[in-house]
Formats: sequence, structure tokens, C-alpha cells
Amino acid sequence: MFTGLIQTTGTLQRISGHELLVQCDRWAERILTGLELGDSVSVDGVCLTVVQIRSNGFVADASPETLERSTLGRSMVGNRPVNLEPSLRVGSKLGGHFVTGHVDGLGYLESAVADATSWQMRFRVADSKVSRYIVSKGSIAINGISLTVADCNASGSEFMVAVIPLTYAETNLSLLQPGDAVNLEGDVLGKYVEKFLRLGDRPHSDSVAQLEDLLVPGGMAVSSDFLAEHGYL
Repeated sequence: MFTGLIQTTGTLQRISGHELLVQCDRWAERILTGLELGDSVSVDGVCLTVVQIRSNGFVADASPETLERSTLGRSMVGNRPVNLEPSLRVGSKLGGHFVTGHVDGLGYLESAVADATSWQMRFRVADSKVSRYIVSKGSIAINGISLTVADCNASGSEFMVAVIPLTYAETNLSLLQPGDAVNLEGDVLGKYVEKFLRLGDRPHSDSVAQLEDLLVPGGMAVSSDFLAEHGYL
């Protein structure tokens, strides 16, 4: 689990068929301090597992599907910087939103225009499985960065985010050109809400009925007498 608050950037290099060397450009201690084998690190929004730790970076496993379905494979061409964030630790500040590192799909930059206070970046999404989770004022992770959707069309296939200058300068967003691909992850809470709404009008399954019977045996109503009988009053 991550927050979408990028700590530094790095570069990728394939060292075997499935292993990637991730080297930190700067502030390596933000990623490497306390890092252990088996830990997770968000690399441009993709959750990767650390299999080796080096002085200025780490080695991670990446399946062919991960490289194909995300931008990581493209980032190795020309050493394009990637955004890095260590996993969320218990007690850490949650300044962004809950980001899983499980990328839903790709988006593509349409334009980036600076105004007095921010960069207005517009993206398009071709896959409806991704755009369905994009809603106005909702959260989205773009290359692992926690951002708020400032505006979008009804389907979510076109949306805009306002990026403050610090985020723009300290991440790889500043290097994007129109047409470049980015990794997108919708808010995980929206996915669960969608499922609950989709299944809400269906009869309870046997497992749900069994759970309800365990919570309230025999379908009894929860009353003060019921609570007192079971030791709650």
C-alpha cells in the first residue's frame, strides 16, 4: 500500500529476463533506509518486490505482463526517469490517498498548460475499464502520483488534473510530451462501491445468510434485551 506521495525519481535497467535494476537519481536514503528484501516499492505507480538491495538502488522482479501492460518497458528506452515511493509504514502520514500499486491501465497526455498557480494537465483514456473509475473531484494515481481529478467528461475518458509546481518539477510529469503514456490507477474505494451497488439488488448468497445468522442467530432483532443476554449491557 502506498500514498501517492513520490519521494524521489530513478532510472530502470533490465539485468535479466525478469529482473530490473532501479537506481535512485538522488535522495536514495528516502527509498533505501529501512528497505529489506521482499519489501514493496512503487515504481511509476507499479508495485514491485525488492529481491536485492544495492548501494544506490535495488533490484526488483517484473513479469512480462507487467512490462507490457504498464509504461515500465518504455521507461528503459533512453533511461526515462521513474517515480519512486516506498510502501506505507504503520504510523506514517497519509498525505495522498490509498494507492495499491496495481495499475488499471494506460492514459495518454493531451496537453500541459501552466497558469498562475499550477499546471493543467489533460489526459485521455481509451479503455472503459479504466475510465469508469475516473470521477470529478475523485482521486487518481498518475505514474504513482496522488492527484485529484479537477474535471472530466461523463464517461471519464477525458479528464484534467491541476498539478502544483513542486510536484510537476520533482516528478517525471514535467518530462511528458503530448501522446506519452502514463500508468493510471483509480481509487480502490470506488471499485468496491461499484461492486456493492452492482450486487445490491440481488438475493443474499448462502454465505451472506450464514454470516447474518452468526451475527444475529435465528434472525432475531438486535434489541436491548438481546444485547444484555449476550453480555453487551
